[in-house]
Amino acid sequence: MIETLTQYPLLAALLALVGMAAVFGAVLGFAAIRFRTEGNPIVDQINDILPQTQCGQCGYPGCKPYAEAIANGEAINKCPPGGEAGIQALADLLDQEFVPLDEEHGEEDPRPAMAFIREDECIGCTKCIQACPVDAILGAAKQMHTVIASECTGCDLCVEPCPVDCIDMIREEESLQNWHWQLPDPVSRKVEIIATDNPDARDRAA
Repeated sequence: MIETLTQYPLLAALLALVGMAAVFGAVLGFAAIRFRTEGNPIVDQINDILPQTQCGQCGYPGCKPYAEAIANGEAINKCPPGGEAGIQALADLLDQEFVPLDEEHGEEDPRPAMAFIREDECIGCTKCIQACPVDAILGAAKQMHTVIASECTGCDLCVEPCPVDCIDMIREEESLQNWHWQLPDPVSRKVEIIATDNPDARDRAA
């Protein structure tokens, strides 16, 4: 066997590489099982509720970091894109009381928005591309940029960096397809109803 390997050095090198790959693969596989960290399932559930706009209005760089912060006790009312429906879903998931949206982080607008670049004014500076958290802007340096409509989340982060102010946030016009009933505030409009057969109690309630 040794004589064969000495006669065919390429074969010897190949066998050595295969042997080293097998050993390192086994070590990495053992390490992955031995030292793996279990994910927090509640963080994934919270992250699924968040709108995934990655806009940073909550004060965190994205929805996943905010989900981790909520799991650690952060307030659930700092996401304007998710709105009150998102807050209610988080409250139900975490068994907390509903709290109104914290307006310091923005206001809820139920109409979806999309960035629109006025292409004849674009100078190709790529600053909007760098600011977009979901890679929804297509373009190159000194070339016209455009927005991939299906990828845009309406986070508004590309508007401010634009030096020529050629980006508009266009909101979808309200129609029968996207109109939603505005639900009353469950906190400020709470009504207590007392049902009783006792006439004296009815008089006191009135």
